[in-house]
Amino acid sequence: MPSDSRVEAWQQAIAEAELGGWLLYDFRGTNPLARSVLDLTEKHPGSRRWFYLIPAEGEPLRIVHGIETDALSTLPGELRIYRSWRELHEILKTALAPIRTVAMEYAPYGNNPYVSRIDGGTLELIRTMGPQIVSSGDLIQRFESQLNAAQWQSHLQATEVTTSAFEMSWKYIAENTANGGRVAELDVRDRILEHFESRDMTTYAPPLVARQPGNRLPHYETGTGDDTEIRQGDLVMIDMWCKSKEPGSIYSDLTRMGYVGAEVPDKYASVFEIVIRARDTGVELVRDRCASGESLAGWEVDAAVREVIASSGYGSYFLHRTGHSLGREVHGNGAHLDDFEMREERLLLPGSLFTIEPGIYMDTFGLRSEINVFIDESRQVHVTGGPVQTAIQTIV
Repeated sequence: MPSDSRVEAWQQAIAEAELGGWLLYDFRGTNPLARSVLDLTEKHPGSRRWFYLIPAEGEPLRIVHGIETDALSTLPGELRIYRSWRELHEILKTALAPIRTVAMEYAPYGNNPYVSRIDGGTLELIRTMGPQIVSSGDLIQRFESQLNAAQWQSHLQATEVTTSAFEMSWKYIAENTANGGRVAELDVRDRILEHFESRDMTTYAPPLVARQPGNRLPHYETGTGDDTEIRQGDLVMIDMWCKSKEPGSIYSDLTRMGYVGAEVPDKYASVFEIVIRARDTGVELVRDRCASGESLAGWEVDAAVREVIASSGYGSYFLHRTGHSLGREVHGNGAHLDDFEMREERLLLPGSLFTIEPGIYMDTFGLRSEINVFIDESRQVHVTGGPVQTAIQTIV
């Protein structure tokens, strides 16, 4: 059972957000954020609704169904059991009566689908009980995406492996494309996976290895193009991610570009220079805000990075957000860098790890640079991923 210190941490976060409470809810696993915050991910989700109310002050309240009374047995707090929907409504009404503002996994207008986990009907029900509902997005971040020291070290460990995997990949491609040779995208991908396995790393999905024109598709699947053999004169994108097999480990997720040949053609180099300038603009904005102590929302980084690409005439070729939260999953539960696919108003908090990965995807080729950025507890900014790529790697 979690210690009282965990309740204290929840209530401190609620008080700092100037809220009356946090109402966590789940039905058959529909709210993975609530289950993760409450450390229920290894527990069967059950078949009945439950609510867990954490007030700003006082004892939490567990609300569970009569045939699943142990649904929240690992959590502290008073237990209230309902059987009928009428009983459930009465318990909620009584519990929420003194609370004016409550956080739930909700995003206004569904703007942030990563946070928006509560169905409309449940939101309507809670509103009839009196409190104003606000998004729990920044509360989720505090307990889901702020790394501890061990997690930060696990990310650095994964970064060493991804960095060495790039070095291995470029060498493998060079050896196999010398003297007119060729190598399949799938062969390079499989060598990367072997590299991960030999270093006790895991990944949720295989890496992306793409020659042109496959690399014009941000989520290209390795080996599925019309021509997937890499040879002299090819532009190669490799996007890879891995983490240690140890529980709780954190991913590294990087993308680099290579050209099979001694000199990169200007049609690639000039566009990549814009990508790099956009990426570095994002890093500098994060550093400047952290140094000044000012807050920074995810959408602001995306807007700054996107402006560099748009002002260079390639705005319509930047097809995705600038970056995403990085954690125990490749796409973590913290703030993303996005004012394109959605407006990410959550803040980049100390302890946050995220990617910055602008790309330009033309009709016949695509270019992307992806790095990882960590803001530590003292607001120092760390860029990880080995030597940061400033030009397309020549593969010779």
